Amino acid sequence: MQLQVAIDRLTLDDAVTAAKKLDGHADIIEMGTSLVKDYGFAGMQAMRAAVVQSQLLVDLKTIDEGAYEFQQGFKAGADILTVMGASSWATIETVAKTTAAAGGTMMIDLLEVPQVKLKIITDVKRAIYALHHSKDRHDKLDPTATVAEFHHNFPQVQHIAIAGGVDLAGAKALAAQGLTDIVIVGGTIMNASDPVAATEEFMEAIR
Repeated sequence: MQLQVAIDRLTLDDAVTAAKKLDGHADIIEMGTSLVKDYGFAGMQAMRAAVVQSQLLVDLKTIDEGAYEFQQGFKAGADILTVMGASSWATIETVAKTTAAAGGTMMIDLLEVPQVKLKIITDVKRAIYALHHSKDRHDKLDPTATVAEFHHNFPQVQHIAIAGGVDLAGAKALAAQGLTDIVIVGGTIMNASDPVAATEEFMEAIR
């Protein structure tokens, strides 16, 4: 299982500094959606320059204009880009083709996607499907139960990620369960007194 650390809601300078410190310690460093919205294409390029050893995920959360947004994201140097599962099947198909042409990776964000829609969009073989618990919700995520239910319902999905309040104990449980490819952690690491040490603690827990 891989660890993805999400960097969000910082100035670009602070985000770049954080990315440089975390580079090589986490498998994947995420440029969060807030940074994409605040700093755009130039911000993506700056984050790419900061991330040399880890993979860079840019959380575009594309919901339309799929080809253009993914072309720009990969042009800026992203390794992985995100599309919302709530978008049209045409958009998901389009970004899948754009991703293949660029030699990149796509992640489908399943935030609040109902079962009826999941049945339509869970056949993109090389995509990573991200189970995403909304930051605005007040209930707590049970990561292993969430993954187990999704895997049971959609066994054809080969790559699963999970995000939303996953703590160290949750990450350990996911690693032991063995169904998840990527665990995504944001504030628990970034708000720690030493984010690098916190990252290494998570990395040790999931290995």
